[in-house]
Amino acid sequence: MTNWINTVSREHVRRAVEGGFTQADHGKPDRLRRMGSGDRIAFYSPKTDYPDGDPLQAFTAIGRLVGDEVYQVEISADFRPYRRNVEFLDCAETPIKPLIDHLGFIEDKKRWGFRFRFGLFQVNDHDFEVIAAAMTRSVAGGAVSAA
Repeated sequence: MTNWINTVSREHVRRAVEGGFTQADHGKPDRLRRMGSGDRIAFYSPKTDYPDGDPLQAFTAIGRLVGDEVYQVEISADFRPYRRNVEFLDCAETPIKPLIDHLGFIEDKKRWGFRFRFGLFQVNDHDFEVIAAAMTRSVAGGAVSAA
């Protein structure tokens, strides 16, 4: 099992949760093909929308990949992105700043946003568990799901 973080605006994450999918790299399939059924995925949203949304800097959804199929959908005549199916979990939108010191994949704590410029990337079990615990603890405490 591999853990992933996908950097996506909150509005695009909302659409993904509604549709039960993830896509990455502006619709290209390469990194989606590296993912496997059962892999875990968290979504980090730097902004509320792309490209001109307000700053957000929060984890906005979390789930597990289902099945092995990478499939293509037609959004418009010139945009046919590839996707993977995701089973999303109940979670609460969680700001990243309180988690930064606990996340090993963020090596430079002063320039913590740099890592997210890679879009879709792998993280270790510890880092994923820190994110998952923060997102699901908020749900258990009575917060409303952001997804």
